Amino acid sequence: MPKETAVYTHGHHESVLRSHTWRTAANSAAYLLDELKPHMKILDIGCGPGTITADLATLVPQGHVTAVDAAPGVLARARAHAAERGLENVEFTTADVHALDYPDDTFCVAHAHQVLQHVGDPVQALREMRRVVKPGGIVAVRDADYAAMSWYPRTPGLDEWLALYERVARVNGGEPDAGSRLKSWALKAGFAPSEITAMASAWCFSSTEERAWWSGLWADRTTESAYAARAVETGHTDAARLAEIAEAWREWGRHEDAWFAVLNGEILCRV
Repeated sequence: MPKETAVYTHGHHESVLRSHTWRTAANSAAYLLDELKPHMKILDIGCGPGTITADLATLVPQGHVTAVDAAPGVLARARAHAAERGLENVEFTTADVHALDYPDDTFCVAHAHQVLQHVGDPVQALREMRRVVKPGGIVAVRDADYAAMSWYPRTPGLDEWLALYERVARVNGGEPDAGSRLKSWALKAGFAPSEITAMASAWCFSSTEERAWWSGLWADRTTESAYAARAVETGHTDAARLAEIAEAWREWGRHEDAWFAVLNGEILCRV
């Protein structure tokens, strides 16, 4: 099975992990939680720093969570987080979602949060997730849709940020508007329409604390992260313009009436 490659657009700069460690099962996997049973074996793909993983492990106390990521460096942080919470039913390792190193019918649930937007072949990824899930199990996927992001006030620099981010993500081999494509990819991966439940939910940032946090992390990402380096490396912008976009983020965050919504597509696929 060929390994598809894509560059992970965000990287693991502190400004990225600031966002990723905020994520919990409650705010990022609520659509899945009613399906979980205490005995289940879960495969958590693209686990990053492991905050969602740890929550899933607490929800399957008689079960087990296998958490995988393509980047080995971030797994040390994930292991430390699980250890701090005293979890013993979770393990972490590296994996390629296009070619998972697990037998057929191994897991009750295969879960991926904000992963398919970054992979080279999301349909193949879904085929692999389906392969390793037992009959009667679930493939659960949630991804943002950048084209559907909405904010107020319409700070011009944020329009430029979105257009630039989408160009860089696609040059990297990903699809930043993955959220709206999840159902289509699941059908191409072999799931029948009756096996797919497609939904959506949103993150929203509007309070004083939320605005400061969201605008600050994106301002820092715009100048400090792997995305920033890649944007310059691929000739889509330069450091001076990135600094101006970062300041546009800070300006947006200073508005008392500022509001930002991230639409996430979600699918539950029955195997």
